[in-house]
Amino acid sequence: MKTQGGFTLVEILIVVVILGILAAIVIPQFTSASTEAKESALVSDLQAMRSQIELYKIHHDDQLPGTVSGVDFETAMTSKTNMAGEVGATAAHRFGPYMRSIPVNPFCSLDPANTVDLDGTAGDDNAAWNFVTAAGVDQGLFQPDDSGTNAVTGVAHTDY
Repeated sequence: MKTQGGFTLVEILIVVVILGILAAIVIPQFTSASTEAKESALVSDLQAMRSQIELYKIHHDDQLPGTVSGVDFETAMTSKTNMAGEVGATAAHRFGPYMRSIPVNPFCSLDPANTVDLDGTAGDDNAAWNFVTAAGVDQGLFQPDDSGTNAVTGVAHTDY
């Protein structure tokens, strides 16, 4: 009589339990890496936007983007402008564009996740980004408008 080889139910259960334990250890590591990548992208986008806003100010006699009548923030940053900040295509419109598009905030739940709220309340999830044009200490500050915090340090995204 020939016996058939195979795994017993107990052996299969042991393998399934071991795989479950390994998955419980590995999956949180991937979740953490994903959050860290989003944090890194957020900080990188903030640095890029802030440097381009400063360049805009240099080219436009200390005017902030989005403060010229009829030209919103996104248009000012993604179009060619003249020294007065007016958008156009003539030789006088030699400045910009400063960005191809406004970056997406990876922690924003809105669609689209690249909207900019001028002089709003940072962290109220009203837009993807907040830009302060009002006179004061924070004038010219570009920051995330989400209510998230860094998972490791606990620092609010609005404080980056």
